[in-house]
Amino acid sequence: MTTTLWPAKRPLDDHLRTTFASNRSALKSLPEPWLKQWPDVWLPVATWVAQQKNTLGGVPVIGIHGGQGSGKSTLSQALASLYKAALGWNCAIVSIDDLYLGHDERKALGQSIHPLLATRGVPGTHDSALGRQLFADLKQLEPGQCLTIPAFDKVSDDRLPESNWHQIVGPVDLILFEGWCVGCHAVADSQLDEPANQLEATEDPDGHWRRWVNQRLASDYADWFAMMDRLIMLKVPGMQAVLNWRGQQEVENRKHARGDHDRGLDHAGLVRFIQHYQRLTENALRDLPEHADLVLELNNQHAVNHIN
Repeated sequence: MTTTLWPAKRPLDDHLRTTFASNRSALKSLPEPWLKQWPDVWLPVATWVAQQKNTLGGVPVIGIHGGQGSGKSTLSQALASLYKAALGWNCAIVSIDDLYLGHDERKALGQSIHPLLATRGVPGTHDSALGRQLFADLKQLEPGQCLTIPAFDKVSDDRLPESNWHQIVGPVDLILFEGWCVGCHAVADSQLDEPANQLEATEDPDGHWRRWVNQRLASDYADWFAMMDRLIMLKVPGMQAVLNWRGQQEVENRKHARGDHDRGLDHAGLVRFIQHYQRLTENALRDLPEHADLVLELNNQHAVNHIN
């Protein structure tokens, strides 16, 4: 099968590609723009990821980075479904969103370190130690052994009770680790001097919040992200696309809310919320393609324009 977007420098296993092609029905949950790109993009991507598993052996961790609303969760679910149907693989999906600290824990951070840390999102507002332990436990999961993974409800802005957590039964063949800041790197302290937006200018004028976040990236998050074996980047067009797509997510989040409180966002709240993510998102757009193993560039219609 000839592809038009997949780079020739990345040869694909013909047997795997044929196997996945015959299991396309497993990807029926993909959005329409992506289904149209099945032969050019997603069939090669699925084949490439499977080749990494075969090359690395064991239980590799494949990171999937992308700005909010880029499709990280959709891609993870689609790959897991395809591998289950075509190869019988048991894929664990770990979303960095599910590892956010609870509402009260972040409120405490906001009181002890900086008020902006009460808002979920930036490094330091996740339980990174739990994330590292989850990877270790998933890799060692025995047949029939069950592991629970936390679940976070964005409308109530809190971690759900353990009765609602995700469950996975071993053994695990592949771990898909998806999140908006997955793979991000710390920057030089001098790059933090100028505020990135109005939020930073008015609520973090001395840079204490952004420096603390940068320190987390340089320490515990660096250790966490080092556990990844490969990194895929869904490269968004820019912050306006993030705002538009995150707004669409807010509608879906309300449809599937499971928490006891409604802390959802209106448009003004969403604009402010996105500013918490802007600096790291723009840093990733500039720097992360050099570090990612596979970069898929998205356009404003959510289709892939280029693969590198």
